[in-house]
Amino acid sequence: MDDRIKEFDVKMQKTIDHLNSDFMTIRAGRANPHVLDKIKVDYYGTPTPVQQVGNISIPEARMIQIQPWEKSLLKEIEKAIQVSDIGINPTNDGNVIRLVFPELTEERRKELVKDVKKKGEADKVAIRNIRRDGNDAIKKLGKSEDLSEDDVKQLEDELQKLTDKYIKQVDQMVEEKSKDILTV
Repeated sequence: MDDRIKEFDVKMQKTIDHLNSDFMTIRAGRANPHVLDKIKVDYYGTPTPVQQVGNISIPEARMIQIQPWEKSLLKEIEKAIQVSDIGINPTNDGNVIRLVFPELTEERRKELVKDVKKKGEADKVAIRNIRRDGNDAIKKLGKSEDLSEDDVKQLEDELQKLTDKYIKQVDQMVEEKSKDILTV
């Protein structure tokens, strides 16, 4: 791969990584500790990720258990989960917080699939924008560095192949996540 194309490859890969982390936070009826990734707890005045203030475990397929390292954090963690958008009410027994994931209804599964497709579409747009920026950069190179038209065309083709590869990857990820959500 040409060095002038590598930077766009890196940017497109970051887009894929972003989509992957987005998909991890979407719950599919099973307990997934990644739904807590974006939740921060006020820990001595500092917003701290839940994973850094307690032990997170999955005792059952549809339950997450959070054991804070300091009991004083129980209320803070509970409050942070309640104001988050994960849609699960925590239960606090004085020692641990439990999150029980309800079975997803058919309607909710379809909504989640729509959300997955929307996120996939947004990332495909981001990849195409990277391609556009790449094509602009290649055209500028063609004018400033006296690249031949064939060289410019070759770089544009290489960038297009890269774009196609990543678009295909997004489509696969969307399909896999949709299948995962629709599987009862």
